[in-house]
Amino acid sequence: MNYRHAYHAGNFADVIKHIALVALIRHLQKKEKGFAVIDAQAGRGLYDLAAPEAAKTGEAQAGIGRLHPSADDPALLAAYLEIVRSAGPGRYPGSPLIAARLLRPQDRLVAIEKHPEEFAQLKRALAPYARARAVEGDGYAQLKALLPPPERRGLVLVDPPYERDDEFVEAARALVAAHRRFATGICLWWYPLKSAAAADAAIGELINAGMAKLCAVTFDTGARAADRLAAAGLVAVNAPFGFDSEMRGALAQIAPRLAPARNASWRVEWLAGENR
Repeated sequence: MNYRHAYHAGNFADVIKHIALVALIRHLQKKEKGFAVIDAQAGRGLYDLAAPEAAKTGEAQAGIGRLHPSADDPALLAAYLEIVRSAGPGRYPGSPLIAARLLRPQDRLVAIEKHPEEFAQLKRALAPYARARAVEGDGYAQLKALLPPPERRGLVLVDPPYERDDEFVEAARALVAAHRRFATGICLWWYPLKSAAAADAAIGELINAGMAKLCAVTFDTGARAADRLAAAGLVAVNAPFGFDSEMRGALAQIAPRLAPARNASWRVEWLAGENR
């Protein structure tokens, strides 16, 4: 599988992932002390939904294209939709731009991208944000140098393109290594759910490594197409209190629009810690 961001910007999986990202950053903001956000596979930061890559798949139409602000939206969903709206018509903000928009003067972002063309666009997208820095390089390698952050507070996002067969294994190893260096930090790992066995094995590695407060979110649209992602998941390591209820509230609001199929499903569950 090749899950390059540009082809899937704004799809249902992006929506779920970015709502979770906003939830975790908002939690970090509850304390005055600054924090660092490290995006290990940042992509280009801002996506034109009319560009050839996005137009080729049309996935945004069944994702962010189905969501519109409502007076009934819970605070988390409203915050996410406002950030998307601020990107401008026909554009969708990737995770580094979402994080940059939420930074306070005492916070900072390091966004890493190894593909030169993607990095050049990422650098332009983050240029207006003084507390955001774009780094060209391999995200996994960079984590070794960046963790732990001087702030001793922060969030690491692991969101690889899944270009190789061993990507699940490598992602799990990177998360375990990140946890060893920064045990109190929050990690958010996103993955496409096409192989339950690969995902379960990787999650098993996290649990065996002693990671606490593991909260998993899975979302299955119920659609089945060989060329279209139908399900995705994410795991939050050191998930804060209330993260699960916030995600349930947001997903309950958007699930009927993102996944109208009868066999669609979603769940939020603790794998370790909190309610376990």
